Amino acid sequence: MTHPDFNLLITLDAVLEEGSVARAAKRLGLSPSAMSRALARLRETTGDPLLVRAGRGLVPTPRALELRERVSQLVQDTEAVLRPTENLNLKQLVKTFTIRTREGFVENFGPNLLLRVAEEAPNVRLCFVQKLDKDSVLLRNGTVDLETGIVGNTMGPEVRAQALLRDRLIGVVREGHPLCKGEITPLRYANGRHIGVSLRGNEKGLIDEALSLHNLEREITTIVGGFSTALALARSTDLIATVPERHTGNLRSGMFSFPLPITMPEFTVSLLWHPRFHTDPAHRWLRGIVLDTCASFR
Repeated sequence: MTHPDFNLLITLDAVLEEGSVARAAKRLGLSPSAMSRALARLRETTGDPLLVRAGRGLVPTPRALELRERVSQLVQDTEAVLRPTENLNLKQLVKTFTIRTREGFVENFGPNLLLRVAEEAPNVRLCFVQKLDKDSVLLRNGTVDLETGIVGNTMGPEVRAQALLRDRLIGVVREGHPLCKGEITPLRYANGRHIGVSLRGNEKGLIDEALSLHNLEREITTIVGGFSTALALARSTDLIATVPERHTGNLRSGMFSFPLPITMPEFTVSLLWHPRFHTDPAHRWLRGIVLDTCASFR
């Protein structure tokens, strides 16, 4: 099957609008010989002479007159499709964005983020869903617009990432807990009863590896799947929760927080998205306000 040369539409549009081969050639930046060849191809393709001589000038054939408006509209539509996206009108944007995050993100950053959205794009709705694993398939298939997480080996190689915030693990207990008084040493921390946080129910992790360097081992009384659950238990018991500091700021209100007495590295939480949305103006705006909101939250 022979595919049509769509460049001929641009040539035909110029010829029909100018009504002159010479002026059409000048408009398109073509030499007279190149323009003559293009006109010959147009005549062959359409099966019509398109322009015929009348005295010293050229006049369009009935077929050319029939095509003029249609061709002009086709060229305008094509140019509109290919030109860069115009400035986004946020006030008229009607859209729902889905953001996949771990527990704590919405409680901490959600209020300011929703306020910013309401001010700038009142018809935009944010849908927050819980992140139960590190698989990036939902980003790839377009079900999710944005995710937050730590960049790791399980993330698809095509996923884009930008640092969102730096965080560290801290200990949290209820007010009045024995750890609220005195120096918190590795031994006092390890001797407490602990809440493990693991999506997969794993009992041991990086905290236990760090304690082992001091020849210490903690007692994990229970394992939960999220930070808010761990903090809710710690608030009402003598259990110790170990959670990310910035990610759980509002959730820890009224509780006693302390730096861990063991060496634990800080980590970077990133904003993740699929390249299909990278240049989309609405998506760029969303990424920008999420980054701004997290940067301003202390």
